[in-house]
Amino acid sequence: MDLSKYQTEGFFDEMFDEKNISRPEYSMFKERIEKIGWNKLNLLQKATDRAQLSLGMTFNVYSDNKGIERILHLDIIPRIISGKDWDFLERGLKQRIVALNLFLDDLYNDQKILKDNIIPKELILSSSPYLKECIGLKPPKNVWSHISGSDLIRGDDGTFYVLEDNLRCPSGVSYMLENREILKRTFPELFEKLRVRPVYDYSHHLRDMLESLSNASPVNIAVLTPGIYNSAYFEHSYLAQQMGAELVEGRDLVVKDDFVYMITTKGLQRVDVIYRRVDDEFIDPLVFKKDSMLGTPGLFNAYRKGNVVLVNAPGTGVADDKAVYAYIRRIIKYYLGEDVLLPNIETFICDDEKDLKYVIENIGKLVVKQTDASGGYGMLIGPKSTLKERQEFVEKIKNNPRNYIAQPTINLSRVPTISGENIEGRHVDLRPYILYGKDIKIIPGALTRVALKKGSLVVNSSQGGGSKDTWVLDH
Repeated sequence: MDLSKYQTEGFFDEMFDEKNISRPEYSMFKERIEKIGWNKLNLLQKATDRAQLSLGMTFNVYSDNKGIERILHLDIIPRIISGKDWDFLERGLKQRIVALNLFLDDLYNDQKILKDNIIPKELILSSSPYLKECIGLKPPKNVWSHISGSDLIRGDDGTFYVLEDNLRCPSGVSYMLENREILKRTFPELFEKLRVRPVYDYSHHLRDMLESLSNASPVNIAVLTPGIYNSAYFEHSYLAQQMGAELVEGRDLVVKDDFVYMITTKGLQRVDVIYRRVDDEFIDPLVFKKDSMLGTPGLFNAYRKGNVVLVNAPGTGVADDKAVYAYIRRIIKYYLGEDVLLPNIETFICDDEKDLKYVIENIGKLVVKQTDASGGYGMLIGPKSTLKERQEFVEKIKNNPRNYIAQPTINLSRVPTISGENIEGRHVDLRPYILYGKDIKIIPGALTRVALKKGSLVVNSSQGGGSKDTWVLDH
């Protein structure tokens, strides 16, 4: 196989530099795939597709009426990160998650950051994920977001940026774990030679973190899922099985005397910690959405009284608000007295009159995002949009400026990817997973999401994206 004709095309490529020379961390892998040749590589890719199906690594797309389930396509060319780069990312992510947890604790208690006018008070009060019901809460260890996953990208100059924060229920970790198991069978000799850091113990770290939040002995843990039709149900069942925890739906739980119990064939069994994969507004119909069939009546009050631990804590979504994201530099400086290590992308808040004018005049150059949307929805990529799409978005922004932010279009870095009968560069992002209990643990690997469509910058699985295994090398 000859990779000399691979086109970097002016983008930052993770495998090759601008002279098409393999970067040091990729040199051994490049030699390996050149040696085995295209036919063998293609066979390995097809075997990977079959392995995913046999493992049940599927997800649902609600807007797709062609079928319920599909696999999150795993491309077998990994994304490789040097130990030096990863160590820097770890420091930046730890700084960020500590500051954001202090921010959440402050917002729902003393609100000093609002009183000191570091962030506009109205910005928080108008944020739909900000829950007044959580005012005065004090979660165990004062940690609000125990499981988080900030999305990172790499720009043209190779600098890492944080694209957005996910402090509610970040998904995808099961794919990271299964991707690794498949790739270890695909390229077994390379893992030892390259000294790839392991990720297999994530489930152990997750259980240890969950147990650390309760004083019960033993600690009974349940994973709360919306059910089999949820897009991430594979992950919910996978993590429950890996941890030895019970997988439950809201109807499997009952609250008595402000304690939570699971209904079993042997009677009621107390539940101490709930890793919930149900959104805030659905967890308790007595407090939030009254017509919710996904939660359990009385669950929130049991949580407020300290009789059960909810992971993550309700109310964390305000830190995911894309307008709040614009203030992260100030948040870190205010709570930690430090300069930000992992920079944000420049962000224009459409609720600001000056920023609004700039966004409308330059919408063809910008990426516009809905502040409370996720999964690649509610977004306009200006340079790839039509005049009609831009005009429609201008009207949406004018009608509800608080609901939108805009950012310059960033050319995400690329990784060689198998496409038909060729290997071509495809844009990627990176989602590391952070566990925060008595201490902070960042798993030395991540889910690399890849935009499988040529030229696309949208990596979300619901928008046709796939994944890659992420190899973090030891020093």
